[in-house]
Amino acid sequence: MKTRTSLLTAAVLVAGIAVGPSVLPAAASAPAASAPAASTAAPSPGPALAAAIAGLPRADATAALVRVGGKEGTWHGSSGVHDLRTGRPADPAARFRAGSVTKVFTAAVALQLAEEGRLDLDRSARSYLPELIPASYGGVTVRQLLDHTHGIPAPDFPGTTVEEAYANRFQVHDPEDMVRSATSKKREFAPGERQHYLNIGYTITGLLIERVTHDSYERQVARRVLGPLGLRNTYLPGSAARIAGPHNHGYQTMRLDDGTTGLRDVTVWRATDGWAAGDIISTTADLERFTVALFKGRIVRGPLLEEMFTLPEVTDFGTGEPAAYSVGLSMKVLGGREVWGKTGGRWGYNAAIASTRDGSRTLVYSVNSTDAKGQGMNRTAENIMVAAYGRP
Repeated sequence: MKTRTSLLTAAVLVAGIAVGPSVLPAAASAPAASAPAASTAAPSPGPALAAAIAGLPRADATAALVRVGGKEGTWHGSSGVHDLRTGRPADPAARFRAGSVTKVFTAAVALQLAEEGRLDLDRSARSYLPELIPASYGGVTVRQLLDHTHGIPAPDFPGTTVEEAYANRFQVHDPEDMVRSATSKKREFAPGERQHYLNIGYTITGLLIERVTHDSYERQVARRVLGPLGLRNTYLPGSAARIAGPHNHGYQTMRLDDGTTGLRDVTVWRATDGWAAGDIISTTADLERFTVALFKGRIVRGPLLEEMFTLPEVTDFGTGEPAAYSVGLSMKVLGGREVWGKTGGRWGYNAAIASTRDGSRTLVYSVNSTDAKGQGMNRTAENIMVAAYGRP
């Protein structure tokens, strides 16, 4: 698939943070014209966002790119460095690995196919892929793949540490082999009984898209989403290990060759283990356009869009808490209101898209995190989310 190479205009460097045009009101000033009345308007996140990304690079992140939009105003900012070797400022128009944000694109294509009658959400995955999905998983429906209630465990990958993952970073993972590995194991729970967030449901969904369209997953995403929305800086890399076009380097904390612990440049890495669940490359501007279009019903329409804003009435497999993932998205209550979106992580990169249901405030960020794919949320990424919406 061809990559897209047009660039965005760089913002102005101010006090170490590149900040784009802002129409968000200062915290103590009157709200912007498009905002609600002062008694109900959310406070401006601009100053808090600037503080959240100031001072990069630091231990947890080397760069951050942020865009806030919506009815309550806009704010664009970037901080940190393009790479640690030269120390030059981070490119605010850079492409980055968006990880599991890919799932939102995959879910959108699957729901479009459901609208066309080519994919039935209540039909079993095995009925579409009988040669791949064994009878032991015959009860898993397409919807359960999409909302993580399928009960299929994760496939096996070589190694369990970041150092082992780095050593195998150029290995190419075949989607069908990943499905065979996962479905050869005992199910975690009966389909529809619990929720466990894993990539495997979206790996299978990518294969379902290929089966019913007789086309590649990548071409279907490009034809149905990237092309119509003009997302020229977004692409699916396949087995390519390098990020095409301008990008800021990603670094990961790990054990180095001399036995010490430090940062290793992990920018060049094949992401085939993610595929339809996590390999997309994009920019904050493209993801902002995608988020706005999605929430306005321009990509998925009517009742099928509601699938993305409906949480299954089950509990989480690990924590026992209520399910937090819908079809493609997840939901958290931040600052007293529901925020829907999706985070993603690849080694050296964290990303997210988010919005209130009414689109009054959208958020897209990319953080070149040194602890990506860790157990907790990256500190800079968490500070950005809290600055944009408030605390849980």
